[in-house]
Amino acid sequence: MSIDMRTRDDAVEPPPVDPEAFFDADLPDLFARAAGLVAPGLSLLDPAPVAIEVGDRSWLLEASGTGEPHVTAETGRRGAAAEAGRLRLTPEQLHDLVHDQVTAMGLFSAGRIDVSRVRLDHVLHWWLALRSALDQVPVHTPGAVETLDADGRPLDLKRSFDPDDDRAEMARFLEAAGFLHVRGMYTESEMRQVELDMDAAAPDYSPGDGRSWWARTDGGVSRLVRMQYFDRKSETVAAMLDDDRFQSLAGLPGCGHVARPHDHTNRIEALFKPLGVVEGISDVPWHKDCSLGRHSYECCGITVGFSVTGAGPDSGQLRVIAGSHRALVWPALLQPGLDLEEVELPTERGDVTLHLSCTLHMAQPPTERERRVMYTSFTLPPVDAGATSAARRRLGALREAAPVSVSQPAAR
Repeated sequence: MSIDMRTRDDAVEPPPVDPEAFFDADLPDLFARAAGLVAPGLSLLDPAPVAIEVGDRSWLLEASGTGEPHVTAETGRRGAAAEAGRLRLTPEQLHDLVHDQVTAMGLFSAGRIDVSRVRLDHVLHWWLALRSALDQVPVHTPGAVETLDADGRPLDLKRSFDPDDDRAEMARFLEAAGFLHVRGMYTESEMRQVELDMDAAAPDYSPGDGRSWWARTDGGVSRLVRMQYFDRKSETVAAMLDDDRFQSLAGLPGCGHVARPHDHTNRIEALFKPLGVVEGISDVPWHKDCSLGRHSYECCGITVGFSVTGAGPDSGQLRVIAGSHRALVWPALLQPGLDLEEVELPTERGDVTLHLSCTLHMAQPPTERERRVMYTSFTLPPVDAGATSAARRRLGALREAAPVSVSQPAAR
């Protein structure tokens, strides 16, 4: 299996989307052709009708009792239309949604969706239907994703690896589960030096400097929680990023992943995880790293976490949803009824965790002991213009059959 899920290329200009042609003709046709992919999952989610407003037109999205989605133009707010939540989009927002430049969660996070007019969970349900129809990927249903080893047996999802374990086994686990825990990759002395370097660097950061994140605790104290460009502050960390222990991890999936280069503006970030955060971004709830958009352009990248201090249930450990990178589910928050297994990743000082960019994960808020951790990532190489992956072939066939306004401006 490959973790290169890209089906779009930034070198290809996305075609215009005409709102009227899209909702009057294109989306109904897409929904009809993709009913087998959309309906089983949508019937379980049972989304309420949602009205989409663009300009002076509006369209109602409804699902039948068996999950088949339908689009109808609103001519008057009667029945379901009168009761429906209403989501207003600009033409530019619609364009970006169609072409996966942004998700519904991305619009909400940027304050561009008025959730007083429509429930976020219903918007996320309909976002799944849209992505399923456009990308020819089924909305997830229970049992559709299994995490199996090379012999077809269920993986031990609590397994961790040593640095010298078989690389093929490590790669298979990462590809199937969407995460990996490697024990003792770095020494106690290395991590203690990183701690000292974090303490020494902290006074160089200040609120509003564009290089750091801050949070407020329940004691009213403003705390530094994230230091960017940290390799420039720590010779130990700069050396770690260049040595083979780290660099060799990029080759596990066999997709050509590369580390952030020396001239990257932000190669690695060092994080403090304080107790009692009440304001600011420190411990992020359930999300995929592609939750704001661009999954089909960039996934799967690999996020690498260095446990400067250990982490457990009371000290800010990572939690993941196994196999979620292979499921079309909500890109953030925990979707109701999700059957995939939630896994805790407790670590010791010097351990490393890897998770794929579209694996659902969250940072558990520490309750007894603060945590320190560093994060960087491996990215996929540029899209090969001659590549013929199954995903690209599938999307290419869809585009050839797609209605006019998805592939070119509608004729007027």
